[in-house]
Amino acid sequence: MFLRISNEFVVPKSDIIGIFDMDNTTVSRQGRDFLPVAEKNGELIYSADDLPKSYVVTEHEGKIRVYLSSFSSKLLIGRAKKAGILT
Repeated sequence: MFLRISNEFVVPKSDIIGIFDMDNTTVSRQGRDFLPVAEKNGELIYSADDLPKSYVVTEHEGKIRVYLSSFSSKLLIGRAKKAGILT
């Protein structure tokens, strides 16, 4: 099963580590530091042209990917729950 995280990208449910709200997670210092480190490591993927509202962290075969999404975390979490990805 897959989760659509933008108009361009879907990710396998088994790869999803977490879905995070951009505003809430960038309040803390650790949250603010996470995305620049992911970008420096080549792990950040811009999955939309719009201003990102959330990001989805995935892991596949030991590789971390962080997808920025213009969809809200609430929408993505709702979709994940309906698909049985989250409980």
